[in-house]
Amino acid sequence: MAQLYSPKELATLMQGQLHGQCPEDHFVSFLLTDSRRISFAGSSVFFALKTAKNDGHRFIDELLRKGVRCFVVSSLPKTPGWQDSACFILVEDTLAALQKLAASHRSQFDCPVVGITGSNGKTIVKEWLTQLLAPDCNVVKNPRSYNSQVGVPLSVWNMEPSHQMAVFEAGISRQGEMEKLAAIIRPTIGIFTNIGPAHDEGFPDTETKIMEKLRLFEDCSILIFNSEQKKVKRCIYAWAKSHPEVQLFSWGYSEDDDMLVLGAGAQDSFKMIEVEFEGTVYPFYTPFADKASLENLLHCIAFIFAFDLYNPEMPERTGRLSSVAMRMELKHAVNNCFLINDAYSSDILSLDVSLDFLNAQSRQRVKVLILSDILQSGLPPDDLYRKVARMVKQKDIDLLIGIGEEIWAHQKRFAGISCQFFTSTERFLEDFDFSILRGMGILLKGARDFGFERISNKLQLRDHQTVLEINMDALVHNLNVYRSMVNSGTKVMAMVKAFSYGSGSFEIANLLQFHRVDYLAVAFADEGNELRSAGISLPIVVLNPELHNLDILFRYNLEPEVYSLQLLKRLTDEVKRFPFLTAENPFPVHIKLDTGMHRLGFMENELDELLPLLKENPTLRVASVFSHLAASDRPDFDAFSREQLAGFERMSLQMEQSLGYRFLRHMANSAAISRFPDAQYDMVRVGIGLYGVDGAPQTAQRLQNVTTFKSVISQIKTLEPGDSVGYNRAAVLTRKTRMAIVPVGYADGLNRKLGNGKGFMLVNGKKAPTLGNISMDMCSLDVTGIEVAEGDEVIIFGEHLPVQTLAQNLETIPYEVFTSIPPRVKRIYFSE
Repeated sequence: MAQLYSPKELATLMQGQLHGQCPEDHFVSFLLTDSRRISFAGSSVFFALKTAKNDGHRFIDELLRKGVRCFVVSSLPKTPGWQDSACFILVEDTLAALQKLAASHRSQFDCPVVGITGSNGKTIVKEWLTQLLAPDCNVVKNPRSYNSQVGVPLSVWNMEPSHQMAVFEAGISRQGEMEKLAAIIRPTIGIFTNIGPAHDEGFPDTETKIMEKLRLFEDCSILIFNSEQKKVKRCIYAWAKSHPEVQLFSWGYSEDDDMLVLGAGAQDSFKMIEVEFEGTVYPFYTPFADKASLENLLHCIAFIFAFDLYNPEMPERTGRLSSVAMRMELKHAVNNCFLINDAYSSDILSLDVSLDFLNAQSRQRVKVLILSDILQSGLPPDDLYRKVARMVKQKDIDLLIGIGEEIWAHQKRFAGISCQFFTSTERFLEDFDFSILRGMGILLKGARDFGFERISNKLQLRDHQTVLEINMDALVHNLNVYRSMVNSGTKVMAMVKAFSYGSGSFEIANLLQFHRVDYLAVAFADEGNELRSAGISLPIVVLNPELHNLDILFRYNLEPEVYSLQLLKRLTDEVKRFPFLTAENPFPVHIKLDTGMHRLGFMENELDELLPLLKENPTLRVASVFSHLAASDRPDFDAFSREQLAGFERMSLQMEQSLGYRFLRHMANSAAISRFPDAQYDMVRVGIGLYGVDGAPQTAQRLQNVTTFKSVISQIKTLEPGDSVGYNRAAVLTRKTRMAIVPVGYADGLNRKLGNGKGFMLVNGKKAPTLGNISMDMCSLDVTGIEVAEGDEVIIFGEHLPVQTLAQNLETIPYEVFTSIPPRVKRIYFSE
């Protein structure tokens, strides 16, 4: 069972001062750092973390309403009566207090603790070690990739007396960070996976980065590493001179290594890898053949020998290792449902994370959890499923479908929850009425032994293999990049018009709402209507309201841009049809000024006619006044942009003085946020920058790629000189050519101008130019000289082939490329 701490004990461990009311029977067992992700409010302590982008103290009142009664803060609330409702532990630094508490908790346990760091492979090695060790001992590990300054203490906090081994990964991005993580994890065995370019910007050179990572292992008894990583080996040997108590255990292809890798082969259709340890050769099965997976597997095998855990079952266990899904995927499913397929792991900690993701995506939808038995939890089954039941209730799950003999046997623990139970996946597929799943959000969470891929295949829509993947984490990262550049108190409006630049309206809007942007903006009222119907409650501005359907604005609480006197007069007539709108409860409108873009908007000479009309109709209140910079990303037009800003200052000041009240002012789009900080005013508008595209180079290099347009190879052919490819024999070959056919065409948004070698795609990391004309549903690539097979992935644009490159080849802009991809291309949303 989780250890319980009183607030007084917490204050002592964190060296904080206790304030407020603290009932003697109040105990805490859960740590909370995100106000949106509450599992057990009454037994949680909230750490009000401060970052460059946010301040957890802002959410204390909200958490009090939700039932949280214990807080760790760096400043006490100013709300009257706060002392009467909860206890507050005052500390100097809330993050340092969180880390100090986790370190104190860790000190209570003396089981072996494995610490893993490196540039790549940390999470996979952690997951595979857990899979290999779970049959023999109870293992605790980081949920998902919780390896940061916040994630590590949250992970270590989950250590309990029943755990016989812990496996924690640690990730850093700059100097000085590993010392803090090392004090929390205090590993007894270390694994250094490898070194690569990740986070190079945080270190002066590779050697400095390696030495910083080695700080994790200063109290280890054994350090495992790959001697083929020459820089890592050189640094470890230098580091070991001042750490003689740490035993080095190397593996590689040299006779000097502690574990010698002999090579890979096959036996009875199984792949095998052989290693030699202390003079004996050991074969291990492996389901993987790629270099990265073999390196990760060999780290695990080396650990088995270094820690003397080898037994005759290990070779078969390595052969049963499953690939680690590094992300949760959200896909459209049958009957207007969506499906979150999280096959990452099936422990209770990752279940909590997955349920938060389901909640974030399921506003105004019935939420369904399909859950298998949770294996090797280390808890007595009765305690485990009592805990799961509490979590399901707390997360407001509408229907639980339990699959497995253990959860079936403990169904009484789920009293008061709508449930169905099945003893096996086969029985579920045979007996469940799938027709009841309509318009729901479904989370699929199952241990690999239960074969939940069969359920996923049954539920998800059948679409062709050309897809647009949207990385939700990258989008949030980009949002936070812009937030870090915005002045304190400045609001953020996110543009979700045009199907969120092709990425999907509701899914993106829901994510942005979860991350507390202030406004959303759409082009037309029907787009806003769809978002309201899907449960979006944020203020929504309609940029192009149409005269024929103004009633939609009032019925769905959509706030119109007003750009002409004709539109304003129609709104003044329309508002009279809604008696609940009065001068005391006015309808918000947003006035568009034309400062030089010369599209929609009021010219300066029209203000004398606009302002009296606004004052005569107090049921319409100006919520914001804004304009649009014509060339914010073009330094050669900066003088013109300054003229626009000066005009906006004059016009908005005239409006404020005439109307007699304040309103929001906004002018800056994505590029202007960094290039024109003085144009941020009260709010900024972030559009294509959210998707990783910004015309300001200093900002663009901080952004992450969000969308990846990809397909697969359907067929490969070898053609002779003189053969032609595609319609009108547009390509006549002059040499023997290996050609790949890819099921993506102009009906999928692939422009015909990219045919005949003008465009190219990436196949296994190599450029493959187009052959012949682009057809409606397919195209052809020249893959001569590329190692490729049918079914291999093809990247049309993505991280390593930026959409800007495609746009340049088409002599257009990324906006057009994004918005040209039609709904028939399946969108897959994923989160790490």
